[in-house]
Amino acid sequence: MFNNFEFHNPEFLWLLLFIPLLAIWYFLTNKKNSAQLTIGSTKAFMVKRSIFSRLKPLLYVLRLLALAFIIVGLARPRNVSISKKTKSNRGIDIVMAIDVSASMLAKDLKPNRLEALKRVATEFVNKRPNDRIGIVVYAGESFTQTPITSDKSIVKRTISEIRWGQLEGGTAIGMGLGSAVNRLKESKAKSKVIILLTDGVNNAGFVDPKTATELAKGNNIKVYTIGIGTNGMAPFPWAKDPRTGKISFRNQQVEIDEKLLQHIAAETEGKYFRATNNTKLKAIYDEIDKLEKTKIEEFKYYNYTEQYRLFVFVAGIFLLLEFILKNTVFKSFI
Repeated sequence: MFNNFEFHNPEFLWLLLFIPLLAIWYFLTNKKNSAQLTIGSTKAFMVKRSIFSRLKPLLYVLRLLALAFIIVGLARPRNVSISKKTKSNRGIDIVMAIDVSASMLAKDLKPNRLEALKRVATEFVNKRPNDRIGIVVYAGESFTQTPITSDKSIVKRTISEIRWGQLEGGTAIGMGLGSAVNRLKESKAKSKVIILLTDGVNNAGFVDPKTATELAKGNNIKVYTIGIGTNGMAPFPWAKDPRTGKISFRNQQVEIDEKLLQHIAAETEGKYFRATNNTKLKAIYDEIDKLEKTKIEEFKYYNYTEQYRLFVFVAGIFLLLEFILKNTVFKSFI
């Protein structure tokens, strides 16, 4: 009820401290304000006090109440309703190019690289309510799984449905980057970003990664590259049992073409990251989120409903009531 209530001139409320002081002063000086008669004996006047004489201080209480309401009225109580309107003045279009080759099933991240990425990517999408996002997947070839859209439910559903085995084997980094560039080259956004993630080296596809990098650079597209995988050995998928579908793993050396990823990021004014575990992968996406912030303007509209009139009206009622009682019921006791 009082969440949107305020006083425009709250300094007047300090005057309320005088109310109890005035009350104390009145009751201490009340006898001095009454006429006194000195006589030898009061036996002849021993009669029961009238109820009206006992209620005489009520007049002063009414005056104090009126004064209190006037002070609150001076403080200008009012209700405030606030309406907000946000406006994005700098839109960002983002395409996440995700490696879905078999090596993304390696278990150096938990439960594996692909599932760890999906979890972090979904959190990243949740933090970008004002941007458009698209998803490109690639292995030996590439395709756009979701065009750039502002519908985050579609993007998150697409990420959750990413599976290994959708594409031919291999890692075509050039084709993954090229497909992402094609998604963004017609974009009218003021900022265009690609997040390219891979866990290997370019060994498939017919598009040279450096050629795709030049295309990104020519279209003013910034590329953040992420190499995912631990340093050293990791349990990689080795064979799949045709009867049970169970995948067997064996340790082998992690190989990521970091020089290529660093080149792509440097040429497009992006940044290269290395995610060796789940914590670092999340930290990388958090950093990209901070680096590519959409500027939001927030407009607030205030509507004030003044309430002081009610307090002044009640104060007037108290003063009027005091005047009427003083000149009628209590007239003989004043």
